[in-house]
Amino acid sequence: MTLVWFVAGLVALVAGAELLVRGASRLALAWGLSPLVVGLTVVAFGTSAPETAVSLGAVFSGRTDIAVGNVVGSNIFNVLFILGISALIVPLTVARQVIRQEVPIMIGASVLLLALGLDGTLSRLDGLWLVGLLIAYTAALVIQSRREASAQAASEDSGAGHAGGHWALQLLLVIGGLVLLVLGSNWLVDAAVTLAQALGVSDLVIGLTVVAAGTSLPEVATSVMAAVRGQRDIAVGNVVGSCTFNLLGCLGLSALLGPQGLTVPPSLLHFDIWVMIAVAFACLPFFFTGRQIARWEGAVFLAYYAAYTAYLVLRAQHHDALPAFSHLMLGFVLPLTLITIVVSVIRPTERQAPPAG
Repeated sequence: MTLVWFVAGLVALVAGAELLVRGASRLALAWGLSPLVVGLTVVAFGTSAPETAVSLGAVFSGRTDIAVGNVVGSNIFNVLFILGISALIVPLTVARQVIRQEVPIMIGASVLLLALGLDGTLSRLDGLWLVGLLIAYTAALVIQSRREASAQAASEDSGAGHAGGHWALQLLLVIGGLVLLVLGSNWLVDAAVTLAQALGVSDLVIGLTVVAAGTSLPEVATSVMAAVRGQRDIAVGNVVGSCTFNLLGCLGLSALLGPQGLTVPPSLLHFDIWVMIAVAFACLPFFFTGRQIARWEGAVFLAYYAAYTAYLVLRAQHHDALPAFSHLMLGFVLPLTLITIVVSVIRPTERQAPPAG
């Protein structure tokens, strides 16, 4: 039965992603929003529904380690795995708005989580602040996009009502896609958590790995399908928007509605949240290299996610190889990647520089 639920979940994810991307991309034109903003809002919030449902369920059942670990692990997974696998399929063009506005906001939300969690808890007041910031962020995005769309329509003086005739049908496609995504991810996560618990893995490690990857499967399906269909703004916007929503919305609602807020485990404060922040910062230099995530950059992201997962497994088992693995990452892999990023940023700058004289 576990295999049956796995296959059913996979089919639901693929079908749901296809419906969601098709409907959302057409709604962008019908409502005067850019595909990027639809990816940052409608698609991102919808594909983050499993994270929200799992975190709230964990809070109400008293397993807050899963709730917090799910969000931190999902954000690491979103950037490293989803952007990595999407870029391997087709190089992803990054909109200027993502570099200048959305990634800095994602970084700010990541640092804010660290600051609020330094005392070991996310209180209800902290949750209220996070939800309030999410509402303000979403409203600002919609207003900004509609103003830009109106200005563009006025300058081009073209009929912008092409896709608006069947907006209700596109909305139904989006809703149907979201339902399939949530159902599919829940079937997969339930099977995976049961398996992990049978193997004796802790709640925190389950939240950081199995649940985080499982609840991020809608983002995987949506971004990959968007990349294949050429909707690259939705592919990138979905990931960045989902990360921001996870931090502000998912954790905010969990802390606000939880009986006693959320407890932030010390291991998260000492390592995993720092990894999440580093991953968010890593987007900027990669995105700056020609405003495109190349295939080799996607491969680097995937390699780092594999290394992070290996570290979690070794840490959970208190393996003897953990110190040597940590030294390898800190002494060789990270410096080599930093040098590669710096060279990649400098070379485009040199090519764009005007000739002397």
